[in-house]
Amino acid sequence: MKVIDAAHLDVAEFLRPGDRIVIGQACGEPTTLLEGLIAGAGAIEGVSAFIATSFSGLLTPEATQGVSMSSMGAIGALRSLTAAGRLEVIPCHVGRVGPLIEAGIIGCDVAFVQVSPPDAQGDYSFGLISDYVRAAVERARVVVAEVNDRVPWTYGWTLRASEIDYAVTVSRDPVQVRPARITEIDSAIAKYAAAYIEDGSVLQTGVGAVPDAMLRLLHDRRDLGVHSGMIGDGLVDLAEAGVLTNARKRIDPGVSITGALIGTDRLYAFAHRNKGIRMCATSYTHDASVLAQLDRLVTLNSALEVDLTGQVNAEQTGAAYLGGTGGQVDFVRAGGCSPGGHSVIVLPSTAKKGTVSRITAALSGPVTTARSDVDVIVTEYGAAELRGRTLAERTRRLVAIAHPDFREDLERVAHTIQQRGF
Repeated sequence: MKVIDAAHLDVAEFLRPGDRIVIGQACGEPTTLLEGLIAGAGAIEGVSAFIATSFSGLLTPEATQGVSMSSMGAIGALRSLTAAGRLEVIPCHVGRVGPLIEAGIIGCDVAFVQVSPPDAQGDYSFGLISDYVRAAVERARVVVAEVNDRVPWTYGWTLRASEIDYAVTVSRDPVQVRPARITEIDSAIAKYAAAYIEDGSVLQTGVGAVPDAMLRLLHDRRDLGVHSGMIGDGLVDLAEAGVLTNARKRIDPGVSITGALIGTDRLYAFAHRNKGIRMCATSYTHDASVLAQLDRLVTLNSALEVDLTGQVNAEQTGAAYLGGTGGQVDFVRAGGCSPGGHSVIVLPSTAKKGTVSRITAALSGPVTTARSDVDVIVTEYGAAELRGRTLAERTRRLVAIAHPDFREDLERVAHTIQQRGF
């Protein structure tokens, strides 16, 4: 392992023409390595990079001119790349990213990862992200680790010193995602969603205004658990309130399972050497056989739009690519099949300042989650329980949770479906 001070980082030392880089994502982005890549990749021909999500703000269309970028979606700051035609999108479930790297389908010659300083045994923690980084490390010709003394040590996957080719030492705040502002609409949606969570439920949520608002409503529950692809600052509130115990889980009792910490210093400090949190790869967090062992699993995911039969689009509206497949399908299926569990898809009833209905006659983008998998759809006007319901009944229930301004038009389309039965 060669140790490099950040001030002397030159990516030309380890990058070759045509190299394919896999980068740790979200709050696990190795920002110093990204800055080095942006500064030096233009001089190295044919370099490409894959990153699942980005919140650092570093990967702008201008900054990445020398790198061919790809991702599983346009989450976070990656939206600017899709808007500029600078991002190649690979449609895949987040749980499949690791296996695609392992198989060489998503190429990985060089792995860029962020880690904490080593422990007494000399092992490094991946800190804030653990989803596909292990797969990248095992596949790469060269492993470049940004060793950041402000990254928390978290339990789960570790990186041995012998696996690191270049260690770039830094001391800088890791990427943070601040809690979103909660609106009245977010609170209304959260209230309907929270009704599906009972004592002993196991939660899967994303981060954002609706999940944050929902978690605030759960302080009267008992023995909640977590098994989620990501968790945010709201986890800390539940734990400090004594609500989050994971005591009733059939697997991993007493431990919150996740693949990503997406939040602020408050979450990072809480997670540091906290044995009640375990960072896992998506081969565990999203695996169907693992999820099948969780009773009372309640999953919460978002959508851009839902059609009158229950098809969900969480990726694209018209010419704008705004999201991704992510882990939605894995968790929708798991929540819908879990004994005592539910899968809840949440969305505001309108978009574009109330001029467009998100409950639609037809989707304007791809089907992310099939109507055959959908369980509950929630807007600020209520919850539509669709599992096991006929197409005709689904239309009635979805019209009822659409914005009142659009119900008359939707009812005309719904009437046709109701008359013919499909």
